[in-house]
Amino acid sequence: MRMLVRREHSTLELKQKLSAKGFDSDLVDCTISKLTQENKQSDSRFSEDFIRMRFNQGKGPIKIAIELKQRGINTSDFSEFDFYTLAKNIRQIKFGCGFPSDFKETAKQKRFLQSRGFDFEHIKYAFTE
Repeated sequence: MRMLVRREHSTLELKQKLSAKGFDSDLVDCTISKLTQENKQSDSRFSEDFIRMRFNQGKGPIKIAIELKQRGINTSDFSEFDFYTLAKNIRQIKFGCGFPSDFKETAKQKRFLQSRGFDFEHIKYAFTE
């Protein structure tokens, strides 16, 4: 319960943390099932909070989906988030409002956005007016 009071955790995260502390795996599974039934632990609630946090950090949907998968969440809904505008804003914050004049600088900026987890369409939109 102390872990869940601080922040939401996925089922996988709870299992890993409790197992690392030496708790019996059957007891861990039973406890997590009970917490889920009582709605004290929710993978969907964790997913929503995680996506919002990473979006506010300027991360793209590809990176967020990979990080969710590492935490045991395979499906996620990004429909309420505007990654097109986010990619444009992140590019402008990092490189300024002007557009690059040569191929080398354009490639650099696109690689930066790609490393943040934006897909091709989001990156393409970031270079439009």
